[in-house]
Amino acid sequence: MKTLPAGELKAQFSKVLEEVQKGESFTILQGKDKKPVAMIVPFRTPAKGSPRQIGILEGKVKLKFAPDFKMTEEELLGLK
Repeated sequence: MKTLPAGELKAQFSKVLEEVQKGESFTILQGKDKKPVAMIVPFRTPAKGSPRQIGILEGKVKLKFAPDFKMTEEELLGLK
């Protein structure tokens, strides 16, 4: 992963995008103290037919649905 100040990103945006398309990631720094404020990472399209990973937050969060909640799991996951 490379780091890049915001000003350099503006000046080299096309070149940065070319590198991102090749798989490189960038952390964008801003201000005099050069704090990380954003990341640019390659876009990855999920493989067709690959199942979504469900339950990765199990035991870490608590959800409670209202009694009048009327959405099926398929609708919630965008499968319908």
